[in-house]
Amino acid sequence: MPLNQKKFKYVNLKDASLLPPTTGIYCFKKNKEFLYIGKAINIKERVKNHIAQPNFKDNIFVPQTQKIGFIATGSEIEALILEANLIQQHQPQYNTIWRDNKSHNFIAITNENYPRILITHQKNQKAKYIGPFIDGGALRQTLRILRRIFPYRTCNKIPKKACLYKELGLCLAPCEFKVQGEKLKIKNNIQNLIAILKGKKNSVIKTLRKEMGQASQQQNFEKAKMLRDQIFALENVFSHSHILQEGAPLLQLKEQSFFASFLKLQELLQIKNKIKRIEGYDVSNIQGQEATGSMVVFTSSQANKNEYRKFKIKISGRPNDTAMLKEVLSRRFRHKEWALPQVILIDGGKGQLNAALAALAGIGPSSENSRGRAYVMALAKRKNELFIESRKKPISLKDLPQEIFNLILQIRDESHRFAITYHKKLRSKLLIS
Repeated sequence: MPLNQKKFKYVNLKDASLLPPTTGIYCFKKNKEFLYIGKAINIKERVKNHIAQPNFKDNIFVPQTQKIGFIATGSEIEALILEANLIQQHQPQYNTIWRDNKSHNFIAITNENYPRILITHQKNQKAKYIGPFIDGGALRQTLRILRRIFPYRTCNKIPKKACLYKELGLCLAPCEFKVQGEKLKIKNNIQNLIAILKGKKNSVIKTLRKEMGQASQQQNFEKAKMLRDQIFALENVFSHSHILQEGAPLLQLKEQSFFASFLKLQELLQIKNKIKRIEGYDVSNIQGQEATGSMVVFTSSQANKNEYRKFKIKISGRPNDTAMLKEVLSRRFRHKEWALPQVILIDGGKGQLNAALAALAGIGPSSENSRGRAYVMALAKRKNELFIESRKKPISLKDLPQEIFNLILQIRDESHRFAITYHKKLRSKLLIS
């Protein structure tokens, strides 16, 4: 059944314990009136929280509720899309989105020769709009995932030459278009995305299958393969993608996804040799006291805790994070017996990046990479901006593919955790003595 035709099943309020513990949509109703519609990873637990741990809004609509409806979905992306469509259709009284303009999240498809897709809060330009969506974070993640299947343009002005997004397979690069057929690809991608976001995924897959069959009959095997890959990716995404957070910490990377994340990072950095090892570094101290440094190691299959290393920083005097970082890196690369990384991630900004580069400059080869040493990146906490050596401007982490986003944050958080754990241990020993 098409997503936009699925119907609610209902239980009485007193029978809320009978709701399924599955991903999907739920609603609170009074007679035929929809009071509130929401999405959840676990419908049963989410409704239980509304009833047992109510907030101000819950205390208004729960006492009016006569029955609770639910629709189980095949994935969290389906739940996000179905929620937006149902809210638009029924306009529930107690969904905040209808009372607070700042809560609106719409997808805008601009009216241009080569349309852009963006998220906006206001309908203030000539464009097609889909929404509203309540969960802006989940919406952004959904678009990142779908963009890998149906690449689209996001730049304000078409540049003179293709940018990194073409290399990452996220844009068809209309700046380089020379034939009409290439323009048609963008039109088809936009139409497919609109249909999916309106709950017509099955219709899109059916159309793609038909086009794949036609391409095969015409012996256009390259096109047939591309369509086959799109169908497979679309079915896979709607079966397995996790995007709803509901207060949970960032989803940890599974072992099977590390390899894909390393490949995406390799494309971003334009490294010829495969990335086999990434090392993350952080320093921890309070006013320079009991300063520590950490080194965590990630390979293309897992976080390798057996190769983590901790450093008790020896530098004295006033606190100086960059000097401490230089000491940690210098000491680390004296160990010729340790495997060498292709990439180094520093917890910090431009200053920490420059400190790392200065430290590595005097060390000699510090990597198996063809450049003679590791590529260095630094992640600034305040805006989650990624500084990469030889690039003038940082990249916002949220603009990167989801695989890189998750990988970078996990390495940064793990290096910070490891550093601060050792720092607290040294401080506790100091207090005891």
